[in-house]
Amino acid sequence: MFYNTHTHLNAEELYDDRKEIIQDCLDHNVTRMTVVGYDVPSSKLAVSIAHEYDFIYATVGISPNDVDGFKEEDLQVIEDLSHDEKVCAIGEIGLDYHYDCPKDVQRHVFEEQLKLAEREHKPIVIHCRDAYEETYQTLSKYDVKGIMHCYSGSDQMALRFIKLGYYISLAGPVTFKNAKMPKQVAKNIPLDRLLIETDDPYMAPEPIRGTRNVPVNCIYIAKKIAELKEIPLEDVEKATFQNALNIFHLD
Repeated sequence: MFYNTHTHLNAEELYDDRKEIIQDCLDHNVTRMTVVGYDVPSSKLAVSIAHEYDFIYATVGISPNDVDGFKEEDLQVIEDLSHDEKVCAIGEIGLDYHYDCPKDVQRHVFEEQLKLAEREHKPIVIHCRDAYEETYQTLSKYDVKGIMHCYSGSDQMALRFIKLGYYISLAGPVTFKNAKMPKQVAKNIPLDRLLIETDDPYMAPEPIRGTRNVPVNCIYIAKKIAELKEIPLEDVEKATFQNALNIFHLD
């Protein structure tokens, strides 16, 4: 069984087809999924989808790429949603300095959601791009644990996050021919700290790169990790499934 820890069935590219997409996952042994929120509307939709299926869970949060138009009351909505029984984490949250989103607002929204996660004893899902050191220093201040989602940093940086109590989640880029760092991470990070995801609907893995990404494609990520580690796919399947249950505090 596979656990896809980061899907966006709440995105407009997938939402209308979600029933067929989910059935395809079940047909291919992808039996657990977490639908990840990135702003208030998508977080509400993630919770709604999670309530449609016993084996789907949700996260709620405001991502650094979605702070334009942020209002303080948005944080209260996220907090209210976080109390739902199907919400297993706060996220995706973090820092992204690749795009032109105001850094001061990103930092404020990030830290307020870290405080929420700490209060509610919830794990977090971190979105980080071009801001790994600052993200690390910020996380060091809080008693929270979680996932470095769609991780694109170095293996040495990954080990630092692991020491803070984080899991490293790999997505489509680990399969890309020119993506050296994700491959190094897959090889060098212990299997008991790895997760798989698709971050759909974008970044479809090889050999279907360029198509609409869907949650079932997490199997390609697991296959690539098994190939790079030179271990059976079954080992990756079992380990990443159990790792997901551990970090999300699920049975």
